[in-house]
Amino acid sequence: MAKGNPLQEQLLKAGLVKKSKLTEVAREQNKARQSKGPPVLSEIQLEAERARAEKVERDRALSAESKAQARLAELRAQARQIIEDRKVPRAGQSEYRFNVDGTFRTVLVNDDLRRKLSSGALVIARLDDRFELLPRAAADKVRERDAAMIVLDHGQGANAEPAATTSEDDAYYAQFKVPDDLIW
Repeated sequence: MAKGNPLQEQLLKAGLVKKSKLTEVAREQNKARQSKGPPVLSEIQLEAERARAEKVERDRALSAESKAQARLAELRAQARQIIEDRKVPRAGQSEYRFNVDGTFRTVLVNDDLRRKLSSGALVIARLDDRFELLPRAAADKVRERDAAMIVLDHGQGANAEPAATTSEDDAYYAQFKVPDDLIW
């Protein structure tokens, strides 16, 4: 032994250990020092790793939430732009009343716009605190992005609800004639 452990040399001189046992222990210590195996983690290191993993997961969740909010804001902005670009100019002296959030609102329209609204060719959309008329194609694009902006759509109501009335109901109500000049 050229340069070994002084304790090992003393144990060898005292005859308490054999030389073969010393070389075996030295070989195992050297192997353990140079091995590529995973280091043994202490309790503090495990806790630190767990905390880091929790922080990464929390950051990932916050990032996903902020991306979802950004996507919603982008869709709302697109819907607003569609309404601004495709709104139908209103003209007329006749009031068209509709219910929004339990409150009756009014827009001024002419007879042609009134017919288009009642047939579903035009739709009323909310833009901040005002209401705009939109053609059906533009309203469908707005509905894809933010359905809450569409406040009145007679064409959608007919498509969305199945025929709830029966022929008996239709026959009963047919006896009540509605005047042609009645405007709600």
